[in-house]
Amino acid sequence: MSPRRKERRVVAVAGAAALVAVGLNLAFSAVAAHRRRKRQELPGFSAQVNLSAAEIKRLADRIIAKSKETYDAVAAVPLDKVNFANAIAPLAELDAQQFPLVQACVLPRMVSPSEDICRASAEAEKRLDSHFLLCRQREDVYRVVKAFTERDERIGPEATRFVQCLVREFERNGAKLTQTKKKEMEKLKSLIDDLNLKYIQNMNDFTKFLLLSEEELAGMPLEFLKDLEETDGKRKVLLTGYHVTPILEHCKVGSTRKQIAVAYGQKGGKQNVAILEKLVQIRHRLARLLGYSNYSDFAIEPRMAMTSRKVLEFLEEMSEQLSDLANRELTVLKELKMKEEGDAQFGMEDLLYYMKRGEQHKVDLDIGEIKRYFPVKLVISGMLKMFQDLFALRFEEIKDVEVWHDTVRLFSVWDASSSDLLGYFFLDIFSREGKYDHTCVVALQNGCMCSNGSRKVPVAVLLSQCPKEFDGNSALLRFPEVVRIFHEFSHVVHHISNRATFSRFSSLRLEGDFAEIPSLLLENWCYESISLKMMSGFYQDITKSVTTEACQSLKRRRDMFAGLKLKQEILLCLVDQIIHTSENVDIDDLIKDLHPKVMLGIPLLEGTSPASCFPRIAVGYDAVCYSYVWSEVFAADLFTTKFKDDLLNQHAGLRFRNKVLAPGGSKDPLEIITDYLGREPSLQPFIQSRTRNAL
Repeated sequence: MSPRRKERRVVAVAGAAALVAVGLNLAFSAVAAHRRRKRQELPGFSAQVNLSAAEIKRLADRIIAKSKETYDAVAAVPLDKVNFANAIAPLAELDAQQFPLVQACVLPRMVSPSEDICRASAEAEKRLDSHFLLCRQREDVYRVVKAFTERDERIGPEATRFVQCLVREFERNGAKLTQTKKKEMEKLKSLIDDLNLKYIQNMNDFTKFLLLSEEELAGMPLEFLKDLEETDGKRKVLLTGYHVTPILEHCKVGSTRKQIAVAYGQKGGKQNVAILEKLVQIRHRLARLLGYSNYSDFAIEPRMAMTSRKVLEFLEEMSEQLSDLANRELTVLKELKMKEEGDAQFGMEDLLYYMKRGEQHKVDLDIGEIKRYFPVKLVISGMLKMFQDLFALRFEEIKDVEVWHDTVRLFSVWDASSSDLLGYFFLDIFSREGKYDHTCVVALQNGCMCSNGSRKVPVAVLLSQCPKEFDGNSALLRFPEVVRIFHEFSHVVHHISNRATFSRFSSLRLEGDFAEIPSLLLENWCYESISLKMMSGFYQDITKSVTTEACQSLKRRRDMFAGLKLKQEILLCLVDQIIHTSENVDIDDLIKDLHPKVMLGIPLLEGTSPASCFPRIAVGYDAVCYSYVWSEVFAADLFTTKFKDDLLNQHAGLRFRNKVLAPGGSKDPLEIITDYLGREPSLQPFIQSRTRNAL
């Protein structure tokens, strides 16, 4: 797992970012020597950090023992005596109290420099996952919870939703199956896990390479060629994304691009195609065992779309709506190819190369130059300032607290008007050996009410691998890294803004097609001058922010050939849906037939077998590949309708915080969005926004 984005009002002048940084006093100070910080009591914060390996093991033991004790107590309630207090409240309280303890066991494997602690954390996570899975399969507890749903006890809408989630979770994990069927379910899940592993191993074990001459690699940057191993006077090109993507983007030789694309498109081989088809069959068996007509309906049921039919309708409508735009883009690419290579058929191997050429023609942007305007310290300070202003928040850094590394910083978050404490977040953004190497957000504690009337506040950790400063100078971030950190910090604010009663409804536990909407909405601020100027400053003179023209170029670059890019994504999503709603589909034949229909007549590249190298469909995103595009569409509607004309409107930001972010999962997400917009979400703002700057 993603995170599968935010900002606000300030003076839009050159040098604003520098003034913001000084005013907030958020500059990152280097710490010369490692020291253990004092433990400090923080209101509403019970999460623990810096546990030893032995402490992690003991804590995991206590979590499992307490969980078993609670589940046993609920299971012992006579069915005719069931009420909210003895059947539901204990499970809600258990979640509230144990979530931060579980996270205290799990986080160290991502951040600790100690191998022993990382190993203990990974082992604890495995044990806890296994235990909680067994808990969710307990038929005796399920019977008690189900019995409560048949009583007429009034408990309020959020508690009712919590009970519904409990029932659904038990049933999706097989709690109401017979013992024989439970054994069959476990066997199917084990087969799925084994096949998933084999599919990924086949891709990872693929060691084929191509030997190409420098003439065949014409157009490639000198730095790229220097990195290639030389063998018998030729360059060794590995069939990995690290080598393949640059060649497909920059190599002038069409035959080389085709050779590379075909070889890469066979990466998993026929074995992976067979594995994927077997996976699909087993998933269908699992879904039917649990009472669903197909696997896609099982996977989509907890999400906003709810049914595979709605997803297919969404994808088909989107593909149709994008066809005019994509056709215009394809015409431009074909004309570019005609000028450069003559009357040659346009193929999939040409897409990346001519998109890159088109960008160079239409967008005046030097990526190397842009990077010099994004020192990491300035990006972070400007980002924090924008989130504070847009959402009426106040961030205060807390010094002298225990953290797991000296570069980690802790902030409290307050409501700017009421001065109520909302939560805390840690920033652990600088690279170090052994640390988790992707940018992401981890919930350390969920906001919720406890049985004693106290409230636990949300606590989040933002992890990244930003370069450290060198010789006292702040390191520079590439623009995609700026967007990525901004996106993930949006998840932090979503988590901190949550005001739900139940821990189960934390914003970081939402299904992907809702959880990503706020962050994708807020990514838009990364392409607007007024906010980019706040996060930027020339590394030698931070009073000189990125120019308005450069900001406009970044947006045009994002939207260039958006139709064709989205068509490729829709093709993947359609394949994913069709194979997971049908039985005995020949996946290669399906893709061969579907490809030219979606991709405007461009045939599948002969000799390739995309099913052999579709890791998202095989593992992790099976039947839900659509969710990111779905979220983008909703986010575009929200941005266009509520923010586009006044990016720095705190009233709009505060209303969004209270109406969309605060409920978390305590309300139906489609109802939340519809209520906020005053109508059902529409596809049109997304299509229009991408069309406006596309060419």
